[in-house]
Amino acid sequence: QVQLVESGGGLVQAGDSLRLSCTASDGTFSSYSMLWFRQCPGKEREFVASIGWSRSITSYVDSVKGRFTISRDNAKNTAYLQMNGLRPEDTAVYYCAAGWKPFYTPTSAQDAMNSWGKGTLVTVSS
Repeated sequence: QVQLVESGGGLVQAGDSLRLSCTASDGTFSSYSMLWFRQCPGKEREFVASIGWSRSITSYVDSVKGRFTISRDNAKNTAYLQMNGLRPEDTAVYYCAAGWKPFYTPTSAQDAMNSWGKGTLVTVSS
């Protein structure tokens, strides 16, 4: 089971940008789709974005389209979530996950994942 470690969270102001990273522990990284989820205070965890094996297939929740970009660098075993135009409602713990399927939609992202990271906190002040 691949181990995932997120980094890059922090406290920012509304309108600022952050880039989250998710680094995998071994060279099987390219065999997984990578996903980002978030859990806002008092709410259930929700899908944010996914990127398939091929890197050309991406999917986003409507609330982040046009602001967030998911990418991956298989040579570095790392997935990224570039977050621009952050809003207070983006405040959450962000988790990355690795999935077996070649790509995920917001619906299929509810399926079981192979691995989860422990999360990184993003706080956006108004």
